[in-house]
Formats: sequence, C-alpha cells, structure tokens
Amino acid sequence: MEYESVIGLETHCQLKTKSKMFCGCANEFGAAPNTNVCPICLGMPGVLPVPNELALQLTVLTGYLLNCEIPKFAKFDRKNYFYPDVCKDYQITQFDFPSTTTGYVDFESESKIERVRITRAHLEEDVGKNNHYEQHSGVDFNRAGVPLLEIVSEPDISSADMAYDYLNALKDILIYGGISDCDMEKGMVRCDVNISVRPKGATELGTKVEIKNMNTFSGVRRAINYEVKRQIETLDSGGTLMQETRRWDDDTGITETMRSKEHAHDYRYFPEPDLMPLKPSEEWLKEIQTHIVELPLARKKRFIKDYNIPAQDAEVFVGNVPLGGFFEKAVDGSNNAKSVANWVINNLQALLANSELSIDQLKFGPEAVRELVEIIDSGAISNKGGQEVFTELFDAGGNPKDIVDSKGLAQVNDSGELNKWCMNAIESNPGPADDVRNGKENAINFLKGQVMKASRGKANPQIVGETLVKLLKG
Repeated sequence: MEYESVIGLETHCQLKTKSKMFCGCANEFGAAPNTNVCPICLGMPGVLPVPNELALQLTVLTGYLLNCEIPKFAKFDRKNYFYPDVCKDYQITQFDFPSTTTGYVDFESESKIERVRITRAHLEEDVGKNNHYEQHSGVDFNRAGVPLLEIVSEPDISSADMAYDYLNALKDILIYGGISDCDMEKGMVRCDVNISVRPKGATELGTKVEIKNMNTFSGVRRAINYEVKRQIETLDSGGTLMQETRRWDDDTGITETMRSKEHAHDYRYFPEPDLMPLKPSEEWLKEIQTHIVELPLARKKRFIKDYNIPAQDAEVFVGNVPLGGFFEKAVDGSNNAKSVANWVINNLQALLANSELSIDQLKFGPEAVRELVEIIDSGAISNKGGQEVFTELFDAGGNPKDIVDSKGLAQVNDSGELNKWCMNAIESNPGPADDVRNGKENAINFLKGQVMKASRGKANPQIVGETLVKLLKG
C-alpha cells in the first residue's frame, strides 16, 4: 500500500527581550548557573508575576507577521505538572484564549510556493534546564521564566523536506521582525513534531506520534524520515501503531518511546489567578502595526520584479538584510541593476567577510558602486581596472572617477592608436594571424593578448577584438 505522511509542528522560540516574562531578571544566555533568578521566577510563596509588555507586543507582532487574527480577549493559564525543571510545579501559559489565532505562512519548497496554516501562537514562560553529569544531575533556572512563544501549525506538512523549509522560513520571519534571534546553539528555538501516516488519498488521520524537544532543523528532517519509515513498516507488517510520545536520538538516528497515551500528563489547566486577562486597545494594536516589516518571500519577489535580477542574487539580499539595503541604495538610478548586484555580492560581500567590517563601517557610500558601474559600462575603464578602483574604494574611500584619474586606469578607445597596436600584433605573429584567416577563431585570443600587453592593459578589449577581426578578415 502507498502511504502519505501528515505532519504538524509546534515551534518554541524565545522572545528578544532584556528581562524575563514575569519578573525583572535578565534574559541572557551564558550566565553562571542560577544567577539570573529571583523569588518570582523561582516560584516562591506569596510572589506576584507582572507581564513583560515588550513580550506581549512581540507576540502580537508575530501574529501580524504570520497573518493571524488578534483576539479582543486573551488570558494566561496555569499548566500543572511536576518535573525537575519546573520550579513552581506549574507553567504560566495560554490555553483556550491565546493572544493570536488562525494564520498562515507562505514559503518556498521544491521550487513552488507552499502554505502551512497556523493554528495559534501563544505566549508562555520557558522552563529551567536539566544538566546531566556522570554521577549526578543539576538544574539551572536561569532560563526559567524567559518569554517563550509557541507557534502551532495545522497538519499541512507532507514531507521532511517541506518541514525543514517551513522551519527555516518561520525562523527568517522571526528574525526579520525582530521577534527573536533564533540562535539554535543557544537553545532559542526548539520544536515538537506531530506525525502520522495514512493510505494515500485517505481523509481520516492516522495514529499520531509526537517527537519531543528537537533542537535542530536538520534533526527534525532526519527524525521525520525515520519515523515515517518506522510507521509504514509497522503497518505493512501487520502491526498496530500506538499514540505515544517519542524522543529522537541524534547519535543512533532513531526515535525511542518516552511515554504512551495512557501515561500522558493531565495538565489540569485553570486560569492564572494572579494575572488579569488581556484586552488590547485599538491604539495599542495600531502602534504595534507600525513595526510590521516586509517578509523574506515578499522581499525576494520584489527584488526579482523591480530590479530584474536572478533569484539567486535576490536570495543573497534576502539572507543578508544590510547587504540588500546597500544594494537598493546603490541601484537607485542605475541602468544596469545586474552589474550593480554583481559588484555588491561578488566584491563587497567578499571584502567585508575578509575584513570583518560591517556595512555601516564602509569608507564609501552605495552611490560609489553605481558610479563605478557607469564608468565601466561607458568603456572608460576595463573590468580589471574596475577591480583596482573597488579595492581602493574599500581601503581608503574616495570617488571612483578620481581614483581612475589618479591611477591612470582609463582605457584607450582611440581607433587610430588601437589600429596601430593591432597591426603590430598581426605583423609580429603571422602564424596565429593565418590561423584566424583560416577559420580558427580561438587563435584571435592570442593576438588580443599581445595587444593588451603592448598597451599595458589599457586598450579596450572589446574594440581590440573587433579591430583584429576587421583587419584579418576584411
């Protein structure tokens, strides 16, 4: 039997705030264990949480970026469970009335646009981190109370590659919007995978298996591929799938049972009694809307349409926002957007990487790139000369035309001078000249090289080629 997979993802990302969700402790990575803690985030008796307004704003902004609805009423709830990393024995989260609902993400996957619907994006607090050593374990509560956004998708994903592309698109949106830095190495993004298989064409969902706490997107892809194969092999062999929660072992490349449905937690949700419900005003929402940014996919489409550059170039500018902004300023008023893009991507990007400088530390402005392209396109200097000008711009700044003049890089376009050099090259090299006359087209490159050598690289190579052909073939 042929099967298809049905996949939904629950993506958790830490919000980009300076302090925690309900207290003033620092939201930072790398501090000594249990130093960014206080009675509130440790759940001491009698303490009262106070919501972080920036976290509330970033949650609603995420909703706008994910095309979600923003309800007029939301609230916090207590999710009760007992585990070493939950210092209060409950987690403050949003259950039945989240801050955002029913949205979608459009993204590229396998050369086409896919859409995954978003069920909700709700706000909660992160838990602590268990550290396991050879003979003991320890809990670091620095992470406990950090603002955490859980973005829940509908089961619209049909393959591991599509899941991987969705996660990367979601990550790019969150970074673009300033919602989160999404640093995987710092644990800022984690993911739970809900997956089932069913006969192809069927409408009824199969038995759902959840894979918990994935911390790399590549791991998600590998885990899905393994789990789909495992489920199909189980069904084909006459076995029965059990609704359960499994963990992914990245070293062995397999999923393992954590708990079955019968042992699943009853979280006993109830409204958080220490926090008022959220009723956003129109003024508050309008202020947040002013922070909506152009999303990566829309940016890519616009770059391709407005500047007529290849998709590959547009992807570079989408992936590097400052570089893309520099390009947009450089290309303004240019008649050769593709050439401007080439100089920014191939030259500027490489020099920046080698120097470890940032765009805002450059000694020249975007208009200098546009002027350089115009000088090259006019035939005043060669591409090789352009490389020298660009290097000088990067090292010392200045004006492209002044650099051309000071370095004597102007090309020779005078037909009389070029004709003399070409005649000398033909007379001094009768063999290659005859080869060209006899139809060996490549032989002309040798003669062009001789002309360029005689002119010390200043002869216009295009006109040199045309002149040689005219002299040799009449």
